Amino acid sequence: MKVLVTGGAGYIGSHAVRALLDAGHDVRVLDNLSTGHRVAVDPRAELVVADLRETDAVTEALFDRDAVLHFAARSLVAESCERPLLYWDNNVGGSVSLLTAMERAGVERILFSSTAATYGVPAVSPITEDTPQRPINPYGASKLAVEAALHDVSGSRPAFAFAILRYFNVAGCAWGLGEDHDPETHLVPIVLQCASGRRPRVAVFGTDYATPDGSCVRDYVHVRDLVDAHLVVLEALQPGDRRIYNIGSGRGWSVREVMAAAKTATGVDFEVVEGDRRPGDPASLVTDPSRIASELGWRTRHSDLGEILTSHWSWTLEHPTGWR
Repeated sequence: MKVLVTGGAGYIGSHAVRALLDAGHDVRVLDNLSTGHRVAVDPRAELVVADLRETDAVTEALFDRDAVLHFAARSLVAESCERPLLYWDNNVGGSVSLLTAMERAGVERILFSSTAATYGVPAVSPITEDTPQRPINPYGASKLAVEAALHDVSGSRPAFAFAILRYFNVAGCAWGLGEDHDPETHLVPIVLQCASGRRPRVAVFGTDYATPDGSCVRDYVHVRDLVDAHLVVLEALQPGDRRIYNIGSGRGWSVREVMAAAKTATGVDFEVVEGDRRPGDPASLVTDPSRIASELGWRTRHSDLGEILTSHWSWTLEHPTGWR
């Protein structure tokens, strides 16, 4: 299959590109390199450097493609609270441009990278795909808006097919690829940067949540399992399909548990300090991944917390300054 991967120079996108290529697909990457890294793009893939909001350039990049994997987005909760218009412009505006370009190019199949942040503070746990979506930050709201756009486009074009994959916390590394954001806000790379000496300490943001140890609880999924889910969904997607899946392990780990496990995995006793809650952080986000398991047979194979941390630690040691 001929696939366009938007955001294919980023952390998740670059792993997806590698998995697609290894599975025999023809891959073209579209990325503006604002947060992604050229060196992370597999040399077997064609790279088009363009912004998703440049509709003419995106239309050209879609020439001869069969499907789109759409990863390109801003994804920092705190930043979205500080700069909401950036998220509406980039995440929603960019996605509208992409959908317009797909219509022009006659491409009718898309997998969309959504998020558990669309659920906000969920009314139930674990979270199913039918749990009400009430985002509490602009990042989650921007992703939910794109979900709505996909449903609307599908209603107007019978052959249009989409899959919405709502990720929980993605972590781990594979195939020599890694996670390198500036600034870095994700817990696993931060604690491992502390263990490697790149950071002096790590903070627990909020210690009074209604969780067993007072810190936030999250569901972690290894990036290898995540991109495997995309390949499974891509192969299954048929004209007119509207598929929605939560992608996670179904197991919650608290911030304090992740830090303790990181100390065990690395053998380093780094400094931990306590801080205030961050705006937009729910107490607990854990999924029920049974829908994709029952419909497509996908299950996690690498998402044990120890394997996630060990794989990420190896990449951190091999790349002490990230991709730079």
